[in-house]
Amino acid sequence: MKKVLAIILGGGAGTRLYPLTKLRAKPAVPVAGKYRLIDIPVSNCINSEIYKIYVLTQFNSASLNRHIARTYSFAGFTEGFVEVLAAQQTPDSLNWFQGTADAVRKYLWLIEEWDVDEYLILSGDHLYRMDYREFVQRHRETEADITLSVLPIDERRASDFGLVKIDESGRIINFSEKPKGDALKEMRVDTTVLGLTPEQAQEQPHIASMGIYVFKKEVLIKLLNEASERTDFGKEIIPDAANNYNVQAYLYDGYWEDIGTIEAFYDANLALTKQPQPSFSFYDEEAPIYTRSRYLPPSKILDCQITESMISEGCILKNCRVEHSVLGVRSRIEAGCIIQDSLIMGADYYQPFAERQSDSQSGEIPLGIGANTTIRRAIIDKNARIGSDVQIINKDNVQEAQRENQGFHIKSGIVVVLKNAVIPDGTII
Repeated sequence: MKKVLAIILGGGAGTRLYPLTKLRAKPAVPVAGKYRLIDIPVSNCINSEIYKIYVLTQFNSASLNRHIARTYSFAGFTEGFVEVLAAQQTPDSLNWFQGTADAVRKYLWLIEEWDVDEYLILSGDHLYRMDYREFVQRHRETEADITLSVLPIDERRASDFGLVKIDESGRIINFSEKPKGDALKEMRVDTTVLGLTPEQAQEQPHIASMGIYVFKKEVLIKLLNEASERTDFGKEIIPDAANNYNVQAYLYDGYWEDIGTIEAFYDANLALTKQPQPSFSFYDEEAPIYTRSRYLPPSKILDCQITESMISEGCILKNCRVEHSVLGVRSRIEAGCIIQDSLIMGADYYQPFAERQSDSQSGEIPLGIGANTTIRRAIIDKNARIGSDVQIINKDNVQEAQRENQGFHIKSGIVVVLKNAVIPDGTII
């Protein structure tokens, strides 16, 4: 694995995850109460003994830079590093990244200096646990130029992914990015070749690319240098390469979720609370997910009723009810609150007791969630100040709404309260 360099693509502006991406890059979005999305691929790399990791990003990269600098530092006796490469202007290029392939092309001068055999290209907004050693091993055994990690998928979600057709040796003979209509029907395959039962194959008649690739070093350099107008791996580079290169498929059979939309992000977070065993678990000692050490005190829970929930460290909960929810670090919930089916991201700091009292006396809203507030099916971003007797319940069952000046959006029926938003006492959403 010393001969592998990992490149994590931070994604574009993250419009589908807005407003969570209003003030931060997509890989810096908090997940599961105490982690960030970037921790998933970086931890997978570390657990797979891949220690040379670049993260490419161009939007709102300040919090991502800060998180990576505080979290990942390898001993000086290794070549290991996790480094952010942000979009920049150079004498050769005045443009921002135009796509996934273009982002790598802009930094080709840097990554080709490393004495490696393969480049591992990863995405920064997926939730999964994977041993890349097996993936790279398969790539080497089949003498592939490019290997794609793939998984079987049903008809309903198929059009959101790049779909592939493979021959009996596992070689990809056709690749179509997000096909619709007849083009989608043409990409149906007999997925029993992947080892699925006939019943499973009927339910999942497509093979989807996960957006995870291994390239031979010289192949990637050649493909990127050959055609500078090709800016995207999924739309252009991979489909064209399938004709002239040995492009192999690697079947991944574990849990994997693309959490690029608010609904998918919400569902993936709340699925972590499922009993007895969630589809994805942060409790695997063999392959832990790493994040920043915050040295926070244990959570203080005073006379509360909590069911099917995850409570991060440093929280203070008083006489409240929490059901099927995820509470982030330093969450503060006052007496009489009801939190149901919600993701509370917590806070970046504690508000001193004197300041909280002063806020309450002057009519200001303290940090956290005020007394007798009900929150249902919502995402509350960090540092939100939610007053007393507030109801965030989407009472009119609105599916989409943009209320930026009032501190919230509604996406797919989920109320998303913005980072640093202030919701006054008695508000009903």
